Amino acid sequence: MANIPSVAKRARQSIRRAARNKSVTSSLKTAQKRVSSALASGDLAAAKAEFVNYSSALDKAAKRGVIHKNSADRRKGVVNRALSAKKA
Repeated sequence: MANIPSVAKRARQSIRRAARNKSVTSSLKTAQKRVSSALASGDLAAAKAEFVNYSSALDKAAKRGVIHKNSADRRKGVVNRALSAKKA
């Protein structure tokens, strides 16, 4: 254990934040899987609805610092291009 109180506090904070970030990252992966499965099934309406939820979750994760903003934008772009390809 740390000898200095500030280091001990940082360790406690790090553990809490890692758990929260892991939860958010896991939910992002789940949302991504829902969008891709809706695309694979060919249901465009469901895929669009899931994409709205996914993009919202990505924006919130980027705002809170779980992922980088450019990473969120890139992931949204990849899914959006896949939706556009299915639509055409």
